[in-house]
Amino acid sequence: MDREFLTDLFADFGPVTLRRMFSGYGISADGTNFALALRAGLYFRADEETIPQFEAEGCGPFQYQTRAKTVTVNSYWQLPARLFDDSEELAVWARSALGAAQRAALRKRPRKRAAERAAKAPVKKPAAKKVAGKKMAARKPSANPSSVSKKRVKRK
Repeated sequence: MDREFLTDLFADFGPVTLRRMFSGYGISADGTNFALALRAGLYFRADEETIPQFEAEGCGPFQYQTRAKTVTVNSYWQLPARLFDDSEELAVWARSALGAAQRAALRKRPRKRAAERAAKAPVKKPAAKKVAGKKMAARKPSANPSSVSKKRVKRK
């Protein structure tokens, strides 16, 4: 899926921002990422309210393979293929995916008590930087020729 195709696909939904991500694009609206367009397909953000819609269509969650196992990401579900031909219904699904992403963002925000505790915590002052000053030893050239260094001669 290229940029032009995705922009046309979301025309009925409204303006979207596409950012390069993994093997495709992250799709966001109003600063909230709500979809992933990858080689494997188009995935929309889902939560407990919207997952039943995806299950009713026979869709599954986003999965990828590591060397050791298959990882399932339950927060993104594959879009039903029939929606690629129906941009109006795709816009409805996109709005519900955006709603799921916004609900998830609200749950991630710190609670009020945690924010209050952070505000009451004492603020540490940064340590003052020590300036390493060079001690300049004032050396005056000696007028005494005996102060000139002499090589020591080892006596046997």
